[in-house]
Order: sequence, then structure tokens, then C-alpha cells
Amino acid sequence: MGGGTVLTRILGKSGLEVSALGMGCWAIGGPWTWAQPGEETHPAGWGKIDDQESIRAIHVGVESGINFFDTAANYGAGHSEEILGQALKGMRESVVIATKFGHIVNEEEKIVYADDSKILSNVRNDVENSLRRLQTDFIDIYQLHAAEYDPERALELMGVMEDLVQEGKIRWYGWSTDLVDRARVFAEGEHCTSIQFRLNAIYDNQEMRDLCADFSLAGINKDPLNKGVLTGKFSKSTTFPDDDIRSQISFQDEWIIRRLRTVEALRDIFTSGGRSMAQGALAYIWALDKNMIPIPGFKTVEQVKDNAGALKFSPLGDDEIDQVRRIVTEYESEAGA
Repeated sequence: MGGGTVLTRILGKSGLEVSALGMGCWAIGGPWTWAQPGEETHPAGWGKIDDQESIRAIHVGVESGINFFDTAANYGAGHSEEILGQALKGMRESVVIATKFGHIVNEEEKIVYADDSKILSNVRNDVENSLRRLQTDFIDIYQLHAAEYDPERALELMGVMEDLVQEGKIRWYGWSTDLVDRARVFAEGEHCTSIQFRLNAIYDNQEMRDLCADFSLAGINKDPLNKGVLTGKFSKSTTFPDDDIRSQISFQDEWIIRRLRTVEALRDIFTSGGRSMAQGALAYIWALDKNMIPIPGFKTVEQVKDNAGALKFSPLGDDEIDQVRRIVTEYESEAGA
């Protein structure tokens, strides 16, 4: 841990050299609705976006040395993939694109829902739709986006993924899940190269990190900034518009107030050496595990500049990692999930 500036990672078994920092493209999908049939609907996007600002932000990321982009078919019901495809036009061979599948996506109505029974029958059509939206002939990493998918069906699905590799539709595949027993099903696959799971200064998943190390997989880290909380910009008076997924959480709740205190207690460590809070949170992940690639989200050029600025710094040191863990243990012991 510690050491020099972190710029690149080898992405699992793929041998692909990618920037140690990726760009998570959920937010640039804009507003969309999760509408499971027969259940209450809720917003699943991050509020309104400016497509031209999203494209400019992606270009700034590339100019800053970032070449790894993670999206999904359901982000904006396809809109995130479309914008990413537009932004990366003409530079396809110099970037690595990861996307996800496994949901029913209505592009016109911006509605998405889960139906695990249709994943196997839909996967080939899903690939073609993502290729169309991304304006590409191949997907670098194709990730299952159904976290609790049945392990026996997953084995059959893995066979289809290997077929898609042979056909040139995808180069590698992975699973987006926080469940180690599910990830283990894919881990031995010849062209499985990554597992995407939540990891940040608040939430660790040691067992998943061990799995990645044991099977030479990359850990793609969603939620590295804890939905923005670790940037230190929120307070108990923070609110979000109704079309933002974060509007479902009240910052007046006791556990959120405790979380904000945790973040404030981490400030001196994260901002050491001139880092911003976001940069310190990313430097923590790099120091924690050499196989990890955090993918913070973004909606603006300024957010990308801040995140990309982390590449200029070294990972946190061993002592700082220990301090972070002590603070989180102390402050989060009563904070809830």
C-alpha cells in the first residue's frame, strides 16, 4: 500500500490495460423509472441531465487519461449507452467499454423492470440492442446485472457468454453482484474477467476482494463515493428532486446524520496532501486492494475533473487506511446499513 501515483490497472484475466479510475455512466442516463409489474414504481435515475455536458465530461475524462467506461442497458432505459456511444465515436480502439444486461428495457417509455426468467432467452437480443446504442461492433466486458440470479441458470448463461465471445460480439464478461456465491459461479469461466460490487470507505467486501484475487479478476467498484456522501458536500438539509433516486432518502434520518458525522471525521485523512474529499475516497480504495477499479459517477465536467485529479496522487498509506477503519468502526457502529 502507499507508493507512487496509480495510473493504470490490468483488468483481470483480460490483459487489457485500463486507467485505475473508470467513469460510471449511470447518472448520465437521466431520469427513468423502475416499474416492476404490480409493485410501486420509483425513480431510478439521478435527475435531469444535459446531454452535451455529459459528452463534454466524457471527453474531459479521456483527456485526463481515463479510458474505462461502465454503463448498463437500463441506465436511462438505454440513454446512457446512446450518449456514451456518441461521445466515444472515433476513439473506440483506445477505450474499454463495459455494459450490463438482464432487465426488461422500454426505451420509449423510460421504464425498466426485472424478469430473471427471460434473461437467457433475451441475452442475444440484449447484446444487439447495446451494440446499436453504443455504436460499436463489440463490447469489451458484458456484465450480468441480476445480482441474485439462480446459480444453475448462471452456468447455462455462462455458456452463452462464451459463445458470444467466439462470435466476436463481446470480448470478456463479468457479473455485477455483491453476493460472493453468485460471483463464484462465473469466476472460473474462461473469459470471465471482472466482478462489479459495492466498495468504499464505509462498505468493504473482503470476501469478494479475496475471490477476485484468487481467480485473477478485476474488482469494478460501484458506489465508491457512497452516492456522493463521501464528497463531504451534503448536510442534513440536503434534498433532491423527485426524479433523483436519492430523493427516497431523508437526510433528516438519524442514520444519515450519523453517516455525515462519519464523513466529517474522515475529512482530515481524505484531504491530506491537498486532495479533495472525493480524491481521498478514491485513494483509499486504491490503497485497500491492487485489483480494484473504482467507477465514480458524474453529471458535469467539474465532477470529472475532480475525480480524475485523484490520478495525480498516491494511494493512502497503511497508517491512513487504519485510521479510516477505526473512524468508520467507531462512528458507524450505531448508524445502521
